[in-house]
Amino acid sequence: MQEFITELASSQSLLSVTSLTILSMVVSAVVLTVLAAVLALVGVYAERKVSAHMQNRLGPMYVGWHGVVQTFADAIKLLLKEDIVPALADKKLHLLAPVIVFAATLAAFAVLPFGKNIIISNLNVGVLYVIAISSFVVVGIILAGWASNNKWSLLGAMRSAAQIVSFEVPATLAVLVVIMTVGSMNLGEIVTAQVGGIHKWLLWRFFPFNFIAFLIYFVASLAEVNRAPFDIPEAESEIVAGFHTEYSGMKWAMFFLAEYANMFLVAVIGATLFLGGWASPFGNFMSSGPFQVFWIFLKAAALIFVQIWLRWTLPRVRVDQLMYTCWKVLLPFAFVAIVGVGIYMVL
Repeated sequence: MQEFITELASSQSLLSVTSLTILSMVVSAVVLTVLAAVLALVGVYAERKVSAHMQNRLGPMYVGWHGVVQTFADAIKLLLKEDIVPALADKKLHLLAPVIVFAATLAAFAVLPFGKNIIISNLNVGVLYVIAISSFVVVGIILAGWASNNKWSLLGAMRSAAQIVSFEVPATLAVLVVIMTVGSMNLGEIVTAQVGGIHKWLLWRFFPFNFIAFLIYFVASLAEVNRAPFDIPEAESEIVAGFHTEYSGMKWAMFFLAEYANMFLVAVIGATLFLGGWASPFGNFMSSGPFQVFWIFLKAAALIFVQIWLRWTLPRVRVDQLMYTCWKVLLPFAFVAIVGVGIYMVL
């Protein structure tokens, strides 16, 4: 009887632990989804305001209250818009594609350190996890182009897949420079190695090789999130809108949310790897918990501003120029950075 009671108590404790684990996972997923939606709204508003100031556009400056109402109106429009699926499309895969793209983006958020103790999952291989899980976006994009049964969608999907897969190589090599410098793939430990002020940032370590790695990572990240001048997969003058041509309503909005969430994702990773992450640039000044969130968001916002700035400044490159930049410019310099850091460490 005593053994039965012991087994029953252990099973109940195990059940409670499982329930708490599932509950924490659900809460984390909801928080990340809300965060991605809010970031998309703020990103759209910022994109419009920056373009309005740079190109003297009147609409985003005056519609609603400084353009704010227009962004919310667009969000409501997407929620109410009819979901149209082509008659010859594969309806199941057509629905699954944006879900995969959005889910892969949200999953990468799980290891981002927004503060010393503000992280959902502090993995020892956090860098490797981000690189691996973000690759699922390519699967969703190819699926969207294939399932739409549209030649323009398929062409846009193949362009996007070739672009993302190609630029993942120099981006990963740039990240490898940071891993060599710190000796860890844990994002939290990488930030901890930069605590103490702006002079501690990995951007300046082993100069100029880490600085070159940062430039390579930033350029490659532009291509990976389909930002200008590397927005060839969405070249409306050539292939209508690329892989999401046959999408409308909320399914199109999921691609849209994923794009702006990815902008924030690569910006946070760049800030974490090279710009001190949540660490204050002034040493111990303004380095407590709330300020840690402030610093990581400020650094990410600065990188996002540069992404938007480049979009409204540079023309779109051709496909051959895109691949030339990847394989004949970024890749050789990435190897130079790796060899340079290796020599620094040996000496």
